[in-house]
Amino acid sequence: MQRFLIVLLLLSFCNTDAQNSVLITADSLFAHGNYSKAITLYKSYNKPTNVYHKIAKSYVALGNHSKALKYYELSVDAYPKDALTKYEYAKLLSSTKKYQLALDMFNDLIIIDDENPNYHYEMGLVLERINDSTAINRFKLAYDLDQTHQKTIYKIAKYFLKKRKHQLSHNYIDKGLETYENNVKLINLKAQNYYYQDYYKEAKIWFNKLIDLGESSEFIHEKLSIIYAEDYEFEKAINQRKLALKFNPKNAKAMFVIATYYEQLKDYENAEKYMIKFLKLTDVALDHEYQKLGIIYNRQKKHKQAIEAFNRALKENPENASAAFFIVATKDSYYSDIDAKIKVYETFIKTYSNSPFESFAKSRLTELKEEKFSKSKE
Repeated sequence: MQRFLIVLLLLSFCNTDAQNSVLITADSLFAHGNYSKAITLYKSYNKPTNVYHKIAKSYVALGNHSKALKYYELSVDAYPKDALTKYEYAKLLSSTKKYQLALDMFNDLIIIDDENPNYHYEMGLVLERINDSTAINRFKLAYDLDQTHQKTIYKIAKYFLKKRKHQLSHNYIDKGLETYENNVKLINLKAQNYYYQDYYKEAKIWFNKLIDLGESSEFIHEKLSIIYAEDYEFEKAINQRKLALKFNPKNAKAMFVIATYYEQLKDYENAEKYMIKFLKLTDVALDHEYQKLGIIYNRQKKHKQAIEAFNRALKENPENASAAFFIVATKDSYYSDIDAKIKVYETFIKTYSNSPFESFAKSRLTELKEEKFSKSKE
């Protein structure tokens, strides 16, 4: 009998060692990213309740959220006081849009420990996702518990930025930057605050700080372009708009803006290039834009192309008297035949008799007729 008990004890120890070996091997497989094999070994473990949370984490790593949720639920049922597993489960519920279940779980966690700022922060995220206005209260609670909580500071600062309460937003941003000076999200908010307050000098500093930290986006470069243009730094404005175009190569508005900046620099060749790009990308009434192209052509003394552009403008909008007048004025410069010049002015006066350009057209017509009469007397 004694010998039998010794054999049983030896078998028990061997089995325990084998199970420990299974767990160690499974943990190693998980650590090295071999999640499917880790799951197989975890499921062979003789105390399944002890490894439900590990199976759940493995399924999360594989991207199988349905099975992960199942095993998290089993683990929470088995160990209802395991706050860490509940926390992971609640976050997964939130990310899979099971918002009410996530809120219930975070409420349980807050009952367990209402001084944990992450519980309030994560609950705030869930409330934010369901458009619950009380989300900000959770973020403020998290901040009160930990005034270095960067994610919470960002949420509160962004909330006040949207409310146009710029100074409050600045206050929270500055608090966050005290402990993490290179937090790009907070720096971005700082730049936006100054930009929307029309404090372009300060906004420029903070947008450039983002670039120095390796950040690049259509928004950053577009806003910097506008700021540089306000300071008449058109070359820098153009460079920033071109960087913005890398994120949205078919942005017609950006093409038009670049063309106007080149025009300011009297670089009419590039102004023409980008205006043409703009026109090719746009499918709306474009009389103003074709008129702008015509002006750019005229500045290069490309009168024939200018007339074509003004005619396109007039075709887009037959009521555009300014485009019609630009045609007349361009022909005045382009034509050598004085009779042809007289005719275009007469036609314009007849067609656009009440336009703001009528008096100028009549005055120029008188000059041309006098010029013709003088030449006939020679």
